[in-house]
Amino acid sequence: MVDNRQQWKAWLYLSPAIVLLLVFTVWPIFNTLRMAFLEGYSEQLVVRGETFTFGIGNFLKVIKYKDFITCMKNTVLLCVLTVPISTLLALLIAVALNSIKGLQRFLQTVFFLPYVTNSIAIGMVFAAMFNIVGSFHGTQNEIIQTAGIINNVIEFFGGEKINWINVGSTYAANITVMVVYIVWNALPFKILVLLGGLQAINKQYYDAAKVDGTSRRRIFTRITVPLLSPMLAYVIITGFIGGFKEYTSIVGIFGETMGPPNDAGRLNTMVGFIYDQLSSKHHGRASAAALILFVVIFIVTQINMKVGKKNIHY
Repeated sequence: MVDNRQQWKAWLYLSPAIVLLLVFTVWPIFNTLRMAFLEGYSEQLVVRGETFTFGIGNFLKVIKYKDFITCMKNTVLLCVLTVPISTLLALLIAVALNSIKGLQRFLQTVFFLPYVTNSIAIGMVFAAMFNIVGSFHGTQNEIIQTAGIINNVIEFFGGEKINWINVGSTYAANITVMVVYIVWNALPFKILVLLGGLQAINKQYYDAAKVDGTSRRRIFTRITVPLLSPMLAYVIITGFIGGFKEYTSIVGIFGETMGPPNDAGRLNTMVGFIYDQLSSKHHGRASAAALILFVVIFIVTQINMKVGKKNIHY
């Protein structure tokens, strides 16, 4: 405890951090709330001296906007598909890593590398892997088509190449590419958290189970998963929060068009919708969309926490 006579020193030391927090966190939140409820708000109109009425017009315009449903559908679909898959894979990999003592540190480093790599750069690599590229070759200007690494693997096993992200590709193919990328990109953090949780479990539970002759499957379902439930709840909640904010991964693969060249905006998300409104100088709509996204994330988080309370064992 700090002596009451010395508290001013504590506040003095904390003042730089408090000022930065107020300027870059508290004020933007307050300003977003303000702009969301000022109908038709735009910085350009403010410069001209125009005034704005208080209301919910920005929210109505966002909901009625033709691309809003598409953005919300893409955002929810990516969350529903990627969070369960990435969590299950991370759990299985963490359990496997926990049983490998010799190469555990090395493999932890390998699995963690994508987490510290730029998302746009990774997206460009994935785009090259799934892309079908045609190029001129030789003096006769013959077009040599490269199907991409993924299609080469598919053809090696007797399948037919798939148009994943090029012109004419289907929505299902586009979503499949995004799910693969997002799951792969989400694994490192989840593996690290779950592996830490596994290493904190008391080994006496496993020793007792072995003495009783319990099968590995039953040990996994009756000991590992219940005792790891707090960590699982954490990665699921943070996974949904991150999934609803998905944007950079789609830009990395499809570019600013947020979709294949013949159907721009097909894979746009709520964050992409907010950026589109900002670039169009519709700051009020962007703020309203940000608040709608916040409410959706808040509701989903509360549902996860309420469901988790019944299944989490501390």
